Amino acid sequence: MNADTKGVLKTTISRSSRVSIIAMVLSLVLMLVLAWAPYWAGRAEMRLLGELFLYLSLASLWNLMAGYAGLVSVGQQAYVGLGGYLLFALTMFGGLHPVAAVLLAGVFSAFLSLPVAILIFRLHGAYFAIGTWVIAEMFRLSFAQVQSLGGGSGTSLPIGVVKSLAASRSGRESLSYWLALGAVVFTLGFVFFFMRSKKGLALTAIRDSEAGAAELGINIWRSKLEVYVYTSAITGVIGGLIFLQKLRISPDAAFSVSDWTAFVIFIVVIGGIGTLEGPIIGTLLFFILRESMADLGTTYLMILGLVAIVIMLKAPQGIWGLIRQKFDIELFPLSYFVHQKDASTQKSSGA
Repeated sequence: MNADTKGVLKTTISRSSRVSIIAMVLSLVLMLVLAWAPYWAGRAEMRLLGELFLYLSLASLWNLMAGYAGLVSVGQQAYVGLGGYLLFALTMFGGLHPVAAVLLAGVFSAFLSLPVAILIFRLHGAYFAIGTWVIAEMFRLSFAQVQSLGGGSGTSLPIGVVKSLAASRSGRESLSYWLALGAVVFTLGFVFFFMRSKKGLALTAIRDSEAGAAELGINIWRSKLEVYVYTSAITGVIGGLIFLQKLRISPDAAFSVSDWTAFVIFIVVIGGIGTLEGPIIGTLLFFILRESMADLGTTYLMILGLVAIVIMLKAPQGIWGLIRQKFDIELFPLSYFVHQKDASTQKSSGA
């Protein structure tokens, strides 16, 4: 006997939409195209793309800390520099292959971040931000005293270490590019799946209300600690890759607050903090501005500051926040979608 379903709405819940599925497919196609870049792009284009990938990785990690965990750090350059110096130390004195050294730099960064976190997690708000910067400065001053790594003037990777990557220069540049591409794919994937997990749900609750999250039984300190350790580990790997590209390191370059934190914050703020799409848009815009105005000197930095101020005033949630608010879309959804369909349009039967 047919059941009367007229006027009844069938409700389904999912974590994807038509737009997000299309975005995922296009992302896979783009990844395949970028993977073939050594065969169609020039040397300069590959170097630029590799740098873009690494900045996008740093921005996504900082966004995970600040946008979701509420850990506004201005000292992530500590782990960029640490990863870079560990790459040099492990290859020059430990005899490790550069790729193995980069991965091990991430492990060391994770272990070192534990005592650092125990110290700075006693601070809150602006004091936490200042504390992270102080830690980074301590790292910089410490490595400046290590004469075997060049002291304050820095050092370069030995020729033997460089050639261990590949026999030819083109081979080394291709490998460096693929490592950067792999790093950004891993980082974006990690952030995406982490935020879609139960731990990501806990972070969202903490971001919305720490008091409410605590009442729900969420261990706020532990959740933030996990995010800090994870981001520190991956940042250490990214730092190693950055200086594997540069082939030279110095304390001022490795622990530069402007290069590895200020620019990263700019990227996240203009793109949209607390979103996965924001750092992607911010990174693209940052590189467009940088490449088109790099010859302007300090004026270029003033324009960057003006752009950031205008966006913060006109679109406090960033460019992607403005787009999402207007069109109600997510390319990489973390939230749930509720779909309702008139059940009368479907056949239903009963015994």
